Amino acid sequence: MVERTETATDAGKTAAGDRYERPPFMQRLLDNPFLLLFLGVTLPTVLYLIWGILEIAQIPLSPS
Repeated sequence: MVERTETATDAGKTAAGDRYERPPFMQRLLDNPFLLLFLGVTLPTVLYLIWGILEIAQIPLSPS
């Protein structure tokens, strides 16, 4: 008897075997390295930019 191994096409199928089930959102997000790279560069940049603007806005004006 030959054992059947799971292939890439079998990974998304249900127990019935004839309906494709989409992977969960977080799995799709974490499986995309370019999206993770984009988020890893963009989010800190935006947060530090906002933080810097808030810090500059809090500097008191010098008396003239």
